[in-house]
Amino acid sequence: MPVKPSESEEEYFARQEIERRKRQQKEHAEKMAEEEKTRLRELHFMRCPKCGMDLTHFELKGIELDRCVSCGGTWFDHGEIDQLISQEQSAIKRVLSLFKE
Repeated sequence: MPVKPSESEEEYFARQEIERRKRQQKEHAEKMAEEEKTRLRELHFMRCPKCGMDLTHFELKGIELDRCVSCGGTWFDHGEIDQLISQEQSAIKRVLSLFKE
């Protein structure tokens, strides 16, 4: 005669199944998010955030910046504006040192 599982056993396996499905759903969502991130990066790479046209590189005081060929906007990557400011500050300090005794 087959033994019927107890209610607590059924609850345990039901919880296990729910947890397994949650993990699968989370993994699927993470995979989809990564694929979407990659797709958006490819779609927007080297495009102007303002008008969507192509960006070209140009050099300003040894720093490579991006400029839009259409609207003329100039775009800084992370840290580039800090480099430019530090170069300008050092130039100002040199000029000011000429006037000090």
